[in-house]
Amino acid sequence: MDAGHEEPGPLGHVRRWWMAHLLGAVLVAVFANSPVSAGRPTGWLSTRQLRWAQIGAGRAGAPALDADPRGAWARHVLDAPVMCVRRDDDGPWEVPEDLSFRHWTHRRSPRAPTRDDLDYHVTTLFPPVRPRGHLELRMMDAQPGEDGWTVPLAVTAALFDDPAAAETAYRTVKPLAERTRGLAAPQNPLWRDAARDGLADPELREAAAVCFAAALDALPRLGAATALVDRVAAFRDRYVARGRCPADDLLDAWRALHDGRPDGSGAPLLTTHPHGKDTPS
Repeated sequence: MDAGHEEPGPLGHVRRWWMAHLLGAVLVAVFANSPVSAGRPTGWLSTRQLRWAQIGAGRAGAPALDADPRGAWARHVLDAPVMCVRRDDDGPWEVPEDLSFRHWTHRRSPRAPTRDDLDYHVTTLFPPVRPRGHLELRMMDAQPGEDGWTVPLAVTAALFDDPAAAETAYRTVKPLAERTRGLAAPQNPLWRDAARDGLADPELREAAAVCFAAALDALPRLGAATALVDRVAAFRDRYVARGRCPADDLLDAWRALHDGRPDGSGAPLLTTHPHGKDTPS
């Protein structure tokens, strides 16, 4: 998504940065689609998001939210652990322990870092919202079907780029900030609940319903084709209105395959797509 403008209001970069991290939890819940790992349910509707959270805040976490997104991201990059120190020759790359890029610049050991080292270091960080001149939203599971990606794209674009929808979305998700307890995503209670429970969480379900209504109202103003609007409406009716997400379909299929047997004996498994799309084998 576009990072936003140097202005206050719904299209300003500070507002968009904040909304990306709060709306991100709603998007996790709405589009959760990875409830199975190694052929068994994990207890999480988005196991993909669980795995990112388990990697840890230094490598896969967001910076703390404040009124200065640029400064917050710069501090986060400097304080993140260095994955490795590369070498230009054929020698082995060093893997330092507990070395942040900030400390590396101070110690200048095992060698002084360069601008190329900083650029490489940034590529080893995987926060749910990654600033790259634009905002890279990395929290949604892959969706079923060849055109499954169009619904999250349409909804997200409408909520960020239509001023009226952006204002509605921001006002809707702003109260969710209390559930973060001041912790950065995805290592906070809000994101945990979204990844584990999806739209079974009443507050996330209500927020999703309001956001989908705002997106459906905005899409025609943004020039979206009727077929795309209909696809978003169908997703809303099938999932959001019923408090479900695509992961629930996969769990229903798993239960049917296993005939109610919790140990799963004698039944086919579900294979797991690496980006959060599971299919019966």
